[in-house]
Amino acid sequence: MSLTGAYDLQNVFARILRGELPAIKVFEDDRVLALMDVFPQSEGHVLIISKVSQARNLIEAEPEVVAELAGAAQRIAAAMPTALGCEGVSIMQFNGSAAGQTVFHLHFHAIPRWSDRPLGNHGSGQMADVEDLKVTARRIADHL
Repeated sequence: MSLTGAYDLQNVFARILRGELPAIKVFEDDRVLALMDVFPQSEGHVLIISKVSQARNLIEAEPEVVAELAGAAQRIAAAMPTALGCEGVSIMQFNGSAAGQTVFHLHFHAIPRWSDRPLGNHGSGQMADVEDLKVTARRIADHL
């Protein structure tokens, strides 16, 4: 998908926000939802999405929405070393399919990193165990 076009009301994040699909929540307020990635690149991979914007990418996004998501990503990243014992955190954001974007609803990734563990592939791989994701989400949430 290119960087231009209409917002798809059937994308997975829109469906989660409408309650049509389940999500394992780490944090939520009126404007932001942070949830576990069910196809994680690393243990504890969290997605941070806007609840109020239909921007498909950073280029289209309202500045206040970008600030809200960045603030939530910062807060989640700060919790991860204590919650998970990781040595670092990658914050990623993709714009357009050529850049690796697979869901066309503005979102950030907060991915815990360890020096002795390789990072999994983005947007592919094996689905994580839901019960394990729930435990990890609670560990992160407890340190926010």
